[in-house]
Amino acid sequence: MSSAGGVSTQPQTLDLELEPADNVRLANLCGQLDQHLRQLERRLGIEISNRGVNFRLIGDPEGVRLGEQMLRDLYTETAVEVLTPETIHLWLQESGADALLESAEDRLPDVVIKTKRGLIRARGPNQQSYLHAMLKYDINFGVGPAGTGKTYLAVACAVEALESDRVRRLLLVRPAVEAGERLGFLPGDLAQKIDPYLRPLYDALFEMLGFEKVTKLLERNVIEVAPLAYMRGRTLNDSFIILDEAQNTTPEQMKMFLTRIGFGSTAVITGDVTQVDLPRGQPSGLRQAVEILKDVEGISFTFFSARDVVRHALVQRIVNAYDAFEQPVPLRGRAPQV
Repeated sequence: MSSAGGVSTQPQTLDLELEPADNVRLANLCGQLDQHLRQLERRLGIEISNRGVNFRLIGDPEGVRLGEQMLRDLYTETAVEVLTPETIHLWLQESGADALLESAEDRLPDVVIKTKRGLIRARGPNQQSYLHAMLKYDINFGVGPAGTGKTYLAVACAVEALESDRVRRLLLVRPAVEAGERLGFLPGDLAQKIDPYLRPLYDALFEMLGFEKVTKLLERNVIEVAPLAYMRGRTLNDSFIILDEAQNTTPEQMKMFLTRIGFGSTAVITGDVTQVDLPRGQPSGLRQAVEILKDVEGISFTFFSARDVVRHALVQRIVNAYDAFEQPVPLRGRAPQV
């Protein structure tokens, strides 16, 4: 399986118990709505879940090792300091985490995706690892923040598979959940309601194939763009299927989607588990799938982090700034010294 280390390997799972058990210190460590844990996830490219003082870390071995050390060190710090996102950011900076993760990456041979509009190359070892995985495995997960190329590279692989006749159809799927908006409150018929949610997928297709060809393929149902609910009851053979924004699936929807995959098909599931728009208390199907499927042979996982952002240079700084965003002023840092 593909991991954040850039090498094709299974993600490592590590269980960790923090002592002594103390609910106040635990809340201090995790932060409001677990924002400190999400901050560590984004920076280290791993998954972190917990029940009380029992934590589980999933990801590439180096990221998991660093995550374990950070959680232990920060938990010790909770005895004397109120942690903030700025504190977490500084600890990550001082730990040299980025340099250690980069030194752990073994560069794979370059993969170049050929489309009629030109060549598409990976930027960085994590994207390279992701491309290798999509060419090798039938089910692939790309997990990480916006701007890391998860969806764009998946669409590129799908277009190449379609144009080289390795698949007969291309399906682009998204759950219709966005920042609390519901389809029924949007204007227009069903197609018009759904289109805004699928626009990023359309944009990538237009760039790689051109507007006229995409329109023709859509008319012939060679390319199908649909909400996730439309997948129920179908079996998809000889297809390249992309489930985008998968953090907004429920566990039931994720299981339904994964069991639709038939012979000769490739599926890519992309999402950012730190940007879940599901109702509060509703678990993310993507986060649960990483936990359940981590040891299943034939499935790849690529964990992206903020350092993999390949959009405008400011985007990476924005991601890091949000990571460092702290509580309202009265809650910041230590109490003033008197």
